[in-house]
Amino acid sequence: MSERKPPGVTFESWVDRQIRTAQERGDFDDLPGAGKPLPGAGAPLEEQWWIKEQIRREGLSGDALLPTPLRLRREVENLPETVADLTTEQAVRDAAGELNRRIVEHLRFPAGPQVAVAPVDVDALVERWRSQRPAPGPRETPAPPAQRRDAPRKRRWFRR
Repeated sequence: MSERKPPGVTFESWVDRQIRTAQERGDFDDLPGAGKPLPGAGAPLEEQWWIKEQIRREGLSGDALLPTPLRLRREVENLPETVADLTTEQAVRDAAGELNRRIVEHLRFPAGPQVAVAPVDVDALVERWRSQRPAPGPRETPAPPAQRRDAPRKRRWFRR
């Protein structure tokens, strides 16, 4: 379709001719979904259907569309469930610290609706995380292997 519309020909007839010649060449024969109805055909369109379709197609959550303070507030609410899967206390502290950094950044330069968002109490979060984890059992330290006196000592690769 790199050719230009000839002068004196209406645009509609020129486009129809392009489509007809492409059909005759077989350009539309093996397209995916050929012979199937269009998805959503006949259904009423929702308001902002294209945004919902984009979110579904990209596999995103609706949280990505929220203003910053609402998104931060939702992250604060979901933080205990988020850190429940973490295995170390340092990882919990890092996750809370990162969220607090973004909250402080928002508080310095607020954007969006005025919604109260306070930084997370990291120590209280860690205590809650500890209380939800099973108590660690007594650690068994492996005993060092007994060395036989008659066994040759392993030589170091570096001697003085």
